[in-house]
Amino acid sequence: MKFSLAILLPLLSFASAVAIEEPGMAAVRREVLLLERQNANAGRPVSNGACCIGGVSKKQDVCSVNGAQGKCVPANTANCGDALTCIQDAKLTCNANVLENGKALCRLSA
Repeated sequence: MKFSLAILLPLLSFASAVAIEEPGMAAVRREVLLLERQNANAGRPVSNGACCIGGVSKKQDVCSVNGAQGKCVPANTANCGDALTCIQDAKLTCNANVLENGKALCRLSA
């Protein structure tokens, strides 16, 4: 069975278009994978985005949002429904004297 260039060329262009990603996403994905390998969340996946993984992520789990590291906290700022919200560390107020899930209690700064 022969393939003509009229069929092969569109297939190749579609395959290359699907493989292209935004330049900054590779670094974010690499950082998330590194955190998972370091067992940052006791074996649970590290979420990437404004919402943590519903039914899986626990309060104070490490996450990544907008390329910055953060924590999963109850904040209701990103319309995540029942899931926790990933808030950047710079926007959190933490109390090292109070532990939640074995980590310092952090909440969204007022």
